[in-house]
Amino acid sequence: MFTMIKMLHSYWAYLVFLMMIIATVNALVKHFGKKEYEPKDFRIALFTLIVSHIQLLIGIVLWFSQDYFGELSVTEVMNNKAIRSNAIEHPFAMILAVAFITIGYSKHKKKLTSAGKLKPLAIFYTLALILVLAKIPWSIWF
Repeated sequence: MFTMIKMLHSYWAYLVFLMMIIATVNALVKHFGKKEYEPKDFRIALFTLIVSHIQLLIGIVLWFSQDYFGELSVTEVMNNKAIRSNAIEHPFAMILAVAFITIGYSKHKKKLTSAGKLKPLAIFYTLALILVLAKIPWSIWF
């Protein structure tokens, strides 16, 4: 069961990453190009929100199913770069990234103009993408 969840988390990450790139580039291009907000933009932002939340839930299940702190003290975990990255830094950055996506999506829904809707999407989705790019375990991906 653990292996299946781990594989799902790994493969779903590609979809999340792709959707984050699409949503961020879409929002940035439309915001800086002064283009109109369309229903397609809403769907892209919503789908990115949904897949990122699903990934977060899968990640939380994985985090609680692994025993990072069973044999090691907190000091030992913090001194081991690989374990610290997997147990602390990656989950924290991904939670923040999903929070940024959620904030951007929530703020954009309250705005009435195209510029008002695209600006929070551009800002918060870009912040989320930067966090994800910084903490993806690239050695595992390639």
